[in-house]
Amino acid sequence: MLGLGKKKKKSDEPPFWKRKALHEMSSKEWESLCDGCGKCCLNKLEHETTGEILYTDVACRLLDLGTCRCTSYEDRQRFVPDCRRLTPQNVGTIPWLPTTCAYRQLSEGKDLEWWHPLVSGTTDTVLAAGISVYGRIVSERNTDDFESHIVSWPK
Repeated sequence: MLGLGKKKKKSDEPPFWKRKALHEMSSKEWESLCDGCGKCCLNKLEHETTGEILYTDVACRLLDLGTCRCTSYEDRQRFVPDCRRLTPQNVGTIPWLPTTCAYRQLSEGKDLEWWHPLVSGTTDTVLAAGISVYGRIVSERNTDDFESHIVSWPK
């Protein structure tokens, strides 16, 4: 009678991001998908003629340059009204999300990368893999010339 009546161990189950659609995730699961890279907090410019999204290395004034986390996450839209709140419904429609973004990857049917903290077990891998904006950005508080800060690496 091997296996009869045995419940599957929690550790034997695939992780929640492989079992659930984005809209089925709890708020805690949804928030844990953010790897803390800070790329979505970079200011972007739209090319007037082509409509191309141009990334800058200029971070939102609320981004902590040392931790790459928002200093006022829950209340960010009060301070930065055009900050886009990601939802399961809109994540597939935001063209400027970097290809490394877990929300984007999962919405496109891909899996999380090896360096994602939910896979690796540590946030250190985001930095080690070169995904984080840490050490490569300036705050918008320190510049008003975004055009001289256009970069290609966040894509």
